[in-house]
Amino acid sequence: MTDVLEPWPAPTAGGPVRGTVSVPGSKSVTNRALVLAALGTDGVTRHVRGAARSRDTTLMAGALEALGATVTLGEGRTGTVDLAVTAPGTFHGGHVDCGLAGTVMRFVPPLAALADGPVVLDGDPRARERPMGGIVAGLRGLGVGVEGESLPLTVTGGPQPAGGEVTVDASASSQFVSGLLLSGARYSRGVTVVHAGERGVPSLPHVAMTVAMLRDAGVSVEEGVARWHVAPGPVTAPAALDVEPDLSGAAVYLAAAVATGGEVTVAGWPDTDLQPGGTVLRVLEAFGAHVELGAAGLTVRGPGRLRGVDVDLTEVSELTPTVAALAAIAARDGATSRLRGVGHIRGHETDRLAALAAELGTVGARVTETADGLEIAPAPLSAPTRPWRAYADHRMATAGAIVGLVVDGVRVDDVAATTKTLPDFAADWPLLVGAGS
Repeated sequence: MTDVLEPWPAPTAGGPVRGTVSVPGSKSVTNRALVLAALGTDGVTRHVRGAARSRDTTLMAGALEALGATVTLGEGRTGTVDLAVTAPGTFHGGHVDCGLAGTVMRFVPPLAALADGPVVLDGDPRARERPMGGIVAGLRGLGVGVEGESLPLTVTGGPQPAGGEVTVDASASSQFVSGLLLSGARYSRGVTVVHAGERGVPSLPHVAMTVAMLRDAGVSVEEGVARWHVAPGPVTAPAALDVEPDLSGAAVYLAAAVATGGEVTVAGWPDTDLQPGGTVLRVLEAFGAHVELGAAGLTVRGPGRLRGVDVDLTEVSELTPTVAALAAIAARDGATSRLRGVGHIRGHETDRLAALAAELGTVGARVTETADGLEIAPAPLSAPTRPWRAYADHRMATAGAIVGLVVDGVRVDDVAATTKTLPDFAADWPLLVGAGS
């Protein structure tokens, strides 16, 4: 008989939240680094240090091992792991568990095309519903055999697929572009990806992250307007990479300061970053927060009263649940907010727009779904009559915790979903909130 876990009580802040936190390394950087290390052509064992001790990291490591790479996990600093990756001489066929990790289900199929036998990829039930069209069409356009339109997929390529130019619609996920580019140097003619869709590519900073990391791995990349070309050649990623903190995950902790008029510092915030950190901070500033980068890290001080925001989150759509939670808190004081440019997140871990409208509605928020986002109108917030549903989505779970700072009685039904990116969130969050009470 399956155990039914009790909902997690989100702590309510007794006053301004104050404290300093450290967050694990970026999942986005980590999983790109792991793929590039496995693609190495010089036989060097590469080290990825400070990676999040999370489910997504474990799934990517397992996927690469299933195809023949050697991945060794060691203890890193608190909440992190250090990974050593040795590339195989030849990738082999096998079975890959993608879980619910978008980076695994979109980055591994182009790599699987390098294997000497068929590779079957599957994942969680929700993973079978997530968009895969850009990857499937892209691989077929490059001459790779793909059975299926979404998970489960069977990929049959060869030790060195031909490659070439392919046109895809990447408006559902920038990971379609990144996935095709990451393994492109190992294709005979390289890979050129051209985006053709009614909408642009969302989360373009993540494609820029991919390009930067490819160049650091010695790969020649050319960029144009909705066009990227990876030249064929060796992949020689750095022998060691220290993964910068997960800035999207850090935004959740910074939101505690914004929501309560407190002050939270994230230690180790990079001076320059691969992630869209500047956009994260501009969004928090739009609510009225004060942001300062100093020797101790990045400090955010919340305002006495939150402003409403009108923000285009196209480039940082992963922030939508955090921003929506803060917008609902701002709406208590009469502020209206509009979140735009995120229609594609209906295909994320869950339909995040519908989920946010439903869960914020349980605490009294007035939320309207639009074609590309949410509108949150002034309304008082009140204790919910049922648990906050996480939908197996880490960012929905953390959004519930943010709302719980100012609303008594919020209980998250699946706080364990946060282990996707923040493995210690359920323990760290009450300590932060308690320190500020």
